[in-house]
Amino acid sequence: MAEREFLKSRLGFILLSAGCAIGLGNVWRFPFIVGQHGGAAFVLLYLFFLIIFGYPLMVMEMAVGRASRSSLYGSMAMAAKGKKIWQTIAAVLSCGCAILMMYYTTVTGWLFAYTAKFVNGTFAGVKPEQVASEFGSLTGSAVECSGYMLGVVLLGCVVCAVGLRAGVERVSKVLMSGLFLLLILLCVYAVTLPGAGEGLKFYLLPNWGALTLQAVPAAMAQAFFTLSVGIGSIAIFGSYIGKEHSLAKEALLVIVLDTTVSILAGLVIFPVCASHGVAVQGGPGLIFLSLPNVFCQIAGGRWWGAIFFLFLCFAAVTTVIGVIENLVALLMDNFRWNRIKASAAVCVGLMILSLPCALGFNLWKHIQPLGKGSTILDFEDYLVSDNLLPLGGLVLLLFCCTRYGWGWEGFIQEANAGAGLKFPAKAHKVILFVLPLLILILFTINFVMRWF
Repeated sequence: MAEREFLKSRLGFILLSAGCAIGLGNVWRFPFIVGQHGGAAFVLLYLFFLIIFGYPLMVMEMAVGRASRSSLYGSMAMAAKGKKIWQTIAAVLSCGCAILMMYYTTVTGWLFAYTAKFVNGTFAGVKPEQVASEFGSLTGSAVECSGYMLGVVLLGCVVCAVGLRAGVERVSKVLMSGLFLLLILLCVYAVTLPGAGEGLKFYLLPNWGALTLQAVPAAMAQAFFTLSVGIGSIAIFGSYIGKEHSLAKEALLVIVLDTTVSILAGLVIFPVCASHGVAVQGGPGLIFLSLPNVFCQIAGGRWWGAIFFLFLCFAAVTTVIGVIENLVALLMDNFRWNRIKASAAVCVGLMILSLPCALGFNLWKHIQPLGKGSTILDFEDYLVSDNLLPLGGLVLLLFCCTRYGWGWEGFIQEANAGAGLKFPAKAHKVILFVLPLLILILFTINFVMRWF
């Protein structure tokens, strides 16, 4: 097998890891959850759980990758010294990356479609019902919906085929730089809108009386899912770096970038919605219905809408490239394929596997796996968000904290190798007993809310 590739720079690693973590959940899930659970008070609760919950998991996933110089599948096999059970579990968790792309590429395709529609003036002066009709027309067309999805898959795989440094790292740097520039531009615009103050007040001034018990599991879930740890999408980037810097420090930088995007997205969403009296709802309704209606009402809305959706495209594509790179590396590591062959195989595989989601809004809309009104996208998201991510996080904790897996000493040695912030070795008991309990509570709550 060819010598292990390495990223060119530390900045490339930070931006690539952050780009993989930063996605649509930062924009369409975070503002909705914040709005639903008390605004600024919920944000502080979320940050608390991010530190005690998401941070250790991020360090652990980076550590297993760097220690083994392999994907999660190979990492668990090597670090566990041949214990096959971990490799079997890792194989199941690695499927989460493929399932994530099976629906994420479809939604990313919608973003490209909306960017084009704003640029060419399709939404200029239209009424709310016409915006809804346009979204229905997009998702209802098997050709258009599938075409954009196939284009996204091809884009991601071509970037990975070009190379780790020349393709993945270079493109991620450009996309992340563009993402922050567009986000800052949108923030400046949003906070200067008439009536934006009410949105900022709700978002930035804590109202502890608005917090309820339901906010606690919601904050835990957001802290967990925003980083997408547990399915190996971060571990692969750990395998591409040296030991000059401690992983405790690197993980903190990635989390800071991810959180910054979420916070700044709120500084766009809440002022814009408050300025035009629009309720902050979650999911596709916010991105593809509510906000386009706002942009249609304001001066220069055609171009502000185009900038907003271009920002979303950048956020989504960085995730697509990062996750596809994980799948490509998995094939390269385990089948000894070169990068071009592995990228081509992933491209063909994802194009086929992603079709059910794209067709689930039109030709296959009669398939409702989670009950009446649900779609194939809902089912695939349920598998990843409600099952593979939390259970993957639980597996990661047990793997790094117990003698049955890698063990605490091996993890701490790897995590703290290099200059910079050190992960607290004395936190072993707390992490071993408290965090798994929190994950099980979160998993149980989600299961009960889904099925009972």
